[in-house]
Amino acid sequence: MLEKESLEKLSIKKGTYNKKRFNVKILTLFSLLSIFFLFMFQFFFSKRINVEVVTVSNSYPYQSIAVLNASGYVVADRKSAVSSKITGRLVKLYVEEGIKVKKGEVIAELESEDVKVQYEQALSNLESARENINYAKAELDEAEKNFQRTKTLFERGFATQSEFDLAESRFKKAQAYLKSAEANYKSAKAGVKTAEVSLEYTRIRAPFDGVVLTKNADIGDIITPLGAAANAKAAVVTMADLGTLYVEADVSEVYLEKVKKNQPCIIVLDALPDKIFDGYVHRIVPTVDRTKSSIIVKVKFNEIDSQIMPDMSAKVTFLERQLKDDERKKNIIISTDAVRIEEGRYNVFVVKDDFVEKREIKVSKEVNDYLYVSDGLKGGEKIVLKPPKNLKNKSKIKIVNQ
Repeated sequence: MLEKESLEKLSIKKGTYNKKRFNVKILTLFSLLSIFFLFMFQFFFSKRINVEVVTVSNSYPYQSIAVLNASGYVVADRKSAVSSKITGRLVKLYVEEGIKVKKGEVIAELESEDVKVQYEQALSNLESARENINYAKAELDEAEKNFQRTKTLFERGFATQSEFDLAESRFKKAQAYLKSAEANYKSAKAGVKTAEVSLEYTRIRAPFDGVVLTKNADIGDIITPLGAAANAKAAVVTMADLGTLYVEADVSEVYLEKVKKNQPCIIVLDALPDKIFDGYVHRIVPTVDRTKSSIIVKVKFNEIDSQIMPDMSAKVTFLERQLKDDERKKNIIISTDAVRIEEGRYNVFVVKDDFVEKREIKVSKEVNDYLYVSDGLKGGEKIVLKPPKNLKNKSKIKIVNQ
């Protein structure tokens, strides 16, 4: 009995054990929720730091010798909407956008069954005319021999006048028949040429070396030179010679005196902002746009890059002289007020949405109150100007100068 009572005292009651486990879970859950709500409170309700920001821009040394800036678009000097000379249904199309083609290459075909039949008929007529010439030559040869023989006999008194006249008449008819056969041959040959031209009209060829820009028609469409018929297409493709690209820049007429033919220029494309292209003034179009009070200046590239495409937006800087090699390098210049120096390291705060990212930069040189940045920043980024002392990495900010 004593042993049994002792064992019962040592045992743990099931209800008491579960209650303790439940209390521990409640405390753990409450702690996690407290931490979560504290984090959310700091995240959403923490005080934002008021800052002023400035946009980092690329600077080029050539800007110091610029006399004028203008904007425009890239265009091709040779551009064509390729169509056909006849009306027909498009049955084959061998190209699509971006395909390079050579001059004379067939890029599409129109239906041509009827034209092929006419061509075969013309070839048959030509062969028949050729055989007629051979027959006429043989007939003339026989008539000429007979005439010479009859003439000799007539002169010796062995042939009558009527026999001589008949032989002479046959000889002259053979001569006339040969001339007629030769004329018919020339006519048949011209007919073959006409049929070949008609057949060639069903093949649409590239007018020059270039690249297909747009596809204007699909197989089954009616192609007509004038495009006047209902649902008809006037062009199959539009293509351009990318080797003839240049920039059409709008220049205000009041600055016309600053632009001269062959003047050196720098071209920067909006699609390729980190590249600069050398160019020169090719032509000043002698026409003023009244609505904009501007003239068009055609600026050619010294070298065409494969990335340049028609209709790209471009900015042109007209220079007072040719560039030197060291004037082509891009510089990023920022104010010293945007930098915090810590332990000899230059740091800036780059704006990322509502936060800032602390970033170390490399400085190549310092001129007056400006720093030349060699690494760590790129054009277009926004950085904090005069960063407050309490500004740290990942600090929430409020921009006050926008």
